[in-house]
Amino acid sequence: MEEDASLFPKKELLDNVPLVENERDELEDPEFETEFLPREAGNSADSGCLCLEKQHNADADISKKKTAIPDGLQACHLRKTLSHLEKLREEKELFLQKTRGELRACRQRMDLITKQQASVSAEVAAEKEANSTAAVGRLQAVSRRLCTELDNERDLQSEIKALLRKSESTMWHIAIQEGQLEDSPKSAQEEEVAGRKRLREQAAKQLRKEEEALEKAERNRLLRVRKSIYLQREHGLRHQKLVEDAQRNHKIAVRFLKASLRRIREQERKEERKSRAHMKRRMDAVLALKNSITANRETLRKFQAWGQAKAELAEQKAQAEKEMILAQGGDAFKHLFHQRRCQELDAQKRTFEEEQKLRKQEIVSRILKEEAEEENRKKKQSSPAKATDRLTLRDKTWSYVTDVCEGRDTVLSCHLLDSDGAAHPKAPQLLEAISSESVQGDPGNTSWEDDTLAEPEIPGLWKEDYKPYQVPKEEVDRKPVGGTKMDKDILARTMEQVRCRVTHKQVVSGCEFKGHPFNSKPKLIHFKDFDIGKVYKKKITLINATYTINYCKLVGVEDHLRDFIHIDFDPPGPMSAGMSCKVLVTFKPMINKDLEGNVSFMTQTGGFSVPLKCSTKKCALSLDKELIDFGSYVVGETTSRTITLTNIGGLGTKFKFLPASESCEMDVSQSVMKISNVFTDEDKSLYDKTITSISEQQIEGNESFPTDMPSQKESGKRDSKEQEKGRPTESEGVTVTTVVTIPPNEEQTEISLGEVTEGEIGPFSSIKVPVIFTPVIPGEVQTRFKVVFKNQQCPTLYFRVLGAALDVPVWVPSIDLKTCMYDRLYQESVLVHTRSKAALRLKFEVCKELREHMELLPETGYIQAQSSYAVQLKFLPRHSLPEDAGKYFDKESRVLEAPMTIRVADQLKPVGFTVRAVVTTSDLELRPSAVDFGYCTVYEAVRTQISLYNHCLLPQGFGFVGLPKFVDIQPNDGFGTILPLEMLHLDVIFQPTKAKEYNFELVCKSEINRCFKLACRAVGVHPPLELSHYQVKFAATSLYDMSVATLYVINSHVSMNSLTHSMPRIGSEDASPVGPTTFEFLLPPDSPITISPSVGTVLPGKRCLIQVGFRPVLPGKLIHQEASQALTKPVEVKLLRKDTATQRKDLRKQSFSTLRLQNQDRLLRTSTTPTAELCEQDFKFSSDEYQAAQATLARSFQGKFDKFVVPCVVASGDPKDRKGTEPLSFSPHNTLYLELWCPAVAPSIVVTSDRGRTISNFGDIAVGHRGIKKVSIQNISLEDLAVEFSMLNPNGPFVLLNPISKLLAGETHVLTLSFSPHESILAQETLDIITKRGKLSLTLLGTGVAPMITCSIEGDTLDMGYVIARESVSSSFKLQNCSALPIQFSLQLDSLSRSRSEDQQRLPQFLASRARRTEVVGTQNNSGQSVFSVIPVKGIMDPGKAQDFTVTFSPDHESLYFSDRLQVMLFEKKLSHQILLKGAAREHMMFVEGGDPLDVPVESLTVIPTYDPERREEAEEPKPILVTLDYIQLDTETPAPPATRELQVGCIRTTQLSPKKTVEFSLDSGTSLQHKGFTIEPSRGSVERGQTKTISISWMPPADFDPDHPLMVSALLQLKGDVKETYKVLFVAQVVTGP
Repeated sequence: MEEDASLFPKKELLDNVPLVENERDELEDPEFETEFLPREAGNSADSGCLCLEKQHNADADISKKKTAIPDGLQACHLRKTLSHLEKLREEKELFLQKTRGELRACRQRMDLITKQQASVSAEVAAEKEANSTAAVGRLQAVSRRLCTELDNERDLQSEIKALLRKSESTMWHIAIQEGQLEDSPKSAQEEEVAGRKRLREQAAKQLRKEEEALEKAERNRLLRVRKSIYLQREHGLRHQKLVEDAQRNHKIAVRFLKASLRRIREQERKEERKSRAHMKRRMDAVLALKNSITANRETLRKFQAWGQAKAELAEQKAQAEKEMILAQGGDAFKHLFHQRRCQELDAQKRTFEEEQKLRKQEIVSRILKEEAEEENRKKKQSSPAKATDRLTLRDKTWSYVTDVCEGRDTVLSCHLLDSDGAAHPKAPQLLEAISSESVQGDPGNTSWEDDTLAEPEIPGLWKEDYKPYQVPKEEVDRKPVGGTKMDKDILARTMEQVRCRVTHKQVVSGCEFKGHPFNSKPKLIHFKDFDIGKVYKKKITLINATYTINYCKLVGVEDHLRDFIHIDFDPPGPMSAGMSCKVLVTFKPMINKDLEGNVSFMTQTGGFSVPLKCSTKKCALSLDKELIDFGSYVVGETTSRTITLTNIGGLGTKFKFLPASESCEMDVSQSVMKISNVFTDEDKSLYDKTITSISEQQIEGNESFPTDMPSQKESGKRDSKEQEKGRPTESEGVTVTTVVTIPPNEEQTEISLGEVTEGEIGPFSSIKVPVIFTPVIPGEVQTRFKVVFKNQQCPTLYFRVLGAALDVPVWVPSIDLKTCMYDRLYQESVLVHTRSKAALRLKFEVCKELREHMELLPETGYIQAQSSYAVQLKFLPRHSLPEDAGKYFDKESRVLEAPMTIRVADQLKPVGFTVRAVVTTSDLELRPSAVDFGYCTVYEAVRTQISLYNHCLLPQGFGFVGLPKFVDIQPNDGFGTILPLEMLHLDVIFQPTKAKEYNFELVCKSEINRCFKLACRAVGVHPPLELSHYQVKFAATSLYDMSVATLYVINSHVSMNSLTHSMPRIGSEDASPVGPTTFEFLLPPDSPITISPSVGTVLPGKRCLIQVGFRPVLPGKLIHQEASQALTKPVEVKLLRKDTATQRKDLRKQSFSTLRLQNQDRLLRTSTTPTAELCEQDFKFSSDEYQAAQATLARSFQGKFDKFVVPCVVASGDPKDRKGTEPLSFSPHNTLYLELWCPAVAPSIVVTSDRGRTISNFGDIAVGHRGIKKVSIQNISLEDLAVEFSMLNPNGPFVLLNPISKLLAGETHVLTLSFSPHESILAQETLDIITKRGKLSLTLLGTGVAPMITCSIEGDTLDMGYVIARESVSSSFKLQNCSALPIQFSLQLDSLSRSRSEDQQRLPQFLASRARRTEVVGTQNNSGQSVFSVIPVKGIMDPGKAQDFTVTFSPDHESLYFSDRLQVMLFEKKLSHQILLKGAAREHMMFVEGGDPLDVPVESLTVIPTYDPERREEAEEPKPILVTLDYIQLDTETPAPPATRELQVGCIRTTQLSPKKTVEFSLDSGTSLQHKGFTIEPSRGSVERGQTKTISISWMPPADFDPDHPLMVSALLQLKGDVKETYKVLFVAQVVTGP
């Protein structure tokens, strides 16, 4: 009881915290308080609550709430406690009832179990008396189970009793609590009355406090208002000041921004100009390269032709020699072989001689070089000689050639002359020398000829790497000869390591210094216009630009400057930031050559260098102007202008001014003249040919590389002008005598030069030359002059002089009235000018022929001195102007040239001027003159094109006015401007409003109010059918996507009443009948349009739904072309690479002559082979190539817009109602037309995997398995796309595993698709990837294949037979794969399964009935190893293949019930076959089969005692065999057949050694068995090993047989083998009626 009372203590029931919280919330609600308070108390409570909410003192509020709440809280709490106790009591009573019921049920189960125990005990006693061990064991197990259940029930009963007692105690405790709380309501009412009184008092007190608080709050509010007004005023002033400051700052910022933008725009313009100049240079370079390639091709073509001609000539010569030898009777083959052998020997001899010559030349050149160095060294040491002018390389070369030709050089003459002592060199040698000179003379030419020219016989000056000897410095000793490349690399690495250790980073205040440590003033050391032998000095200042102290050390100058530059630098030690030091640079030139390099220094923070440049003296000549225009001067006056020749270079030269028409002869090299004296006529001709060919090649080379020639850069424009006049551009190849003669023009003495026309201009100077103009004859004068120079490096300069001579002081410029139209008035003011210093009287006259068309007003006037006078010209051309003007008017060109005359007083010669005008007509012509629109339905418009031709030479405005409502003219609604002699094509659109015949005119008005008419006619047609839409505009559709639009074909013709609606008719013909109407859409061929249905019949008042589909695709021809290009491109690239590599290799190895011949053959092969191969190749595109080309074209698709017009023919009637071949009532005029706008765009999402295929074929997948395929899609649009996927069949085999919702621009996503067939089926579905810009359809294909295999075992049972214990026997069977896919198989034995251990825990199956026995695993080996084994256990069977399996039976003890089940699993999931394995084992070689079973197929675990072999026969009892024979007694008169059974006696084949090879058997009691109707055959016999013999037993009931009592007879069957066994055969025979 104490424990029960503790479950519900009073304090817990009264002071439950959640209930108190809820009640407190309810009490604070005013509505809750009014339920149990009177009206006055409620109002006071309300006011008290409001006061409590407004009080600021938190402590006072809390204390008042604590005093006000307990009165009502206690009463409410008591009510809730009572209701809670009532609920608990009811629940406990219900729980007690259930517990008592469970206790009764438990007691009843205990009684039942007790009764069952008694009955089981009785059965156990009975079975023990019957000696049934198995039944006793079973009943004992049942008894033990019942005891366990009884114990469980007793435990449950005790638990229920304890729970019942506990619940009863709880009930008692609840009753006590209810009694205690019954007296609480009375005290609660009294407390409630006292609480209400306290509340009223508190409410009055709180009301007074609230009034005081309100007054105080009002005072605070007024104070806040005044303060806010003051703050608002201050804020306004501050805001105004901020606005003014912001406006002022904005103006300043705008000014700075404009300045910045101006600078930025200026910089952008500079960059744009620079980029344009760079682009222009690149374009010029590309054009030059193109010209060079063209020139090289032409040269190669010449060489090919030359080689081919030479080869043909040699072949003809050899053929002629062969024929001549054959004609003489000799051996041609022997002669040719001997000749070829001699040629080879001569070639080897020449090669050897050339090598010897080269070696000798090298030795001589080295000796001469050493002697020259020694002489120069001696001269340098004694006294430096004056610098002499060095000959150019061309002069040296030609002087050397002339010396060799004249025989001056005795040392090298033997190498240049023939072996017979001829006095002239060979032609190939001359060609080599000239070719080398051309290379030296044109350094800018980089064509392929530079690499293919033959080597000269005299190396030295011709070598590219030749450098003239440089005198060493006096102070520096000669550098030691030697030093390998490894030594130089080691020295460089060592110096680099030293510098790395010396230098280090400079960091000051956390800032690392970067940049040049020292600044140089000047930044460039430039020695300009130096002379050889003089000494030049320059000082530079180095300023420390680092943050702190730094050091500076001189490293030196570059190697090629060390002989000429000397640096004097005294290291100043540590230098603070901003300090400077001086460096003296001394330049002592020894060669006349431009030099560039750097002076290097080393500091703590790294090295730096100062650039150094030395430039020679050069001439830079220019004219200040290229055109001198004197203007107009009267005949007899003289004027002059000056032209300035300026030389801004440091080298002077001689010049000469002369007219450009005079011939000028260029300087001729003396060496050429000397050569011409020595050479013979034949050599001269060869030399001329060589010079001509080389000059042509060099001219082509110079033209191909214009950017490399300085002279062409400066005088490109002048060269083009000279070429136009017949003067070719000078080439800098070989110096050859070239005389250019220009046919002299007539001498013009009006323009001449001053006295100074020739002289010498010094460096940095200018000369002014006067040009005088003295007009003699009226007219324009033009003369061209040129300036030539002695220095050949200076180009010739040209300039032109213009002037005009006038004969009288009064002149009038020509008047051009432009283009005028007939019958229109034109006026022009003519200005008359005079140079006279006196006033003149003028009279104006018009020629007689044009006086009716033209007039000058006034006819007489005075012009003041040196001023102008205005005359009014009126021109009104009539249509008779061509006849009146006569010769002044050209009818073909319509040009009028009217001569006008001004007669000046006191001057005989009148002044004439010409008025020019082009007079034209204002006619407009409409073509054709009449328009027939033909038949047009009221649902469409007919467009006809007309032409408007303007015969006028001026543009005219036009417009079609007064158009009817059913006609429209486009463009611009028939208004516009037509240009002179232009033909405009206008579209006249006719759309009839009803069926009738139309005849009307179109009026075109010009801007001068001329009218031109066009007659029109048409026939309006109202067809019996109409379309809901005559124009369909498809949305932009992606390639291989489908857009569908719907429309209707409507038959609205339901009545023949013309008053209610318009009747379908053609023009004015009869109306169409009411009835069904047939239509057909005629699609254009090869169009991406589909219409469904395209043919149909519409009944009156009905409509037919039409679906129009648009699916853009790429043309197959275009895809085939792209695929062929993809196939041919690798072949072309491979051939091109192979040819380029071969050409480069040949260029290195072969000589010039051989190269020309091979280039010819190679070019022919290259140009013919690929073309022939590509032409002969037959492209056969596979699906992969086709898909790849299709994907490539789809990616690069730029969009396409097509417009199709589909006619819809209409016929009255229904095809089903016509009779035979009777045609329908058809008229082509009733045809409707549907216009389709089809824009095609590139797909936004494409497939990037599998060559762009949109068909995913999973192939053959086994049923129940899953195949995975991945498809990569890419967003090739420029925007992010939201992606949706169409719904696949939920019950289908296809599943999308990773859908996405968004695909970014350019992003690639891999979709994973699975195919899981549930049955053998060919599945196909379409997965649409939908975006706002289209959709991409993926076709999913797959074949579900059910794996099918067949087993060679019939009946699914494999009997292994009898085996000697501890021996084994094997048997095999086959499984065949009959399906079309490989099958993975595995074989499992039930004896090795995981559930085997669980099955062994159950009751034996023999205890159940025979029908319920399901065991398949029989006796197993005692050793724990499986008695059956199979190989292979797992593997894969290919389609159509068979697999052999071997089953081995290995028993380790004797038993007749060895069995197991073999399960064939496919793909580790599906069970295909179950094969029952059976076998028996004996200890000895004999066995007997047959008879009825007498024992269970489960071995006992009892150990069978073993006996000695000697006592085995005595101890062993005969084994029983039961044979039951049932004789079937039929109700017919015919006798029934005997009952038969069989016994099998066998001998087991064994590998053990045994004295007996057979088994003998015998069955006794044969005679007694025969008397009782049994017949046994054979009763005795023998059985060989591995054989069985059948003992047939038949029974016929004897005459004295009693059917009511079965016959039971026994006999002994003895088997003799390795041992002797005896079996007791019990025969039980009975007669049964019916089967």
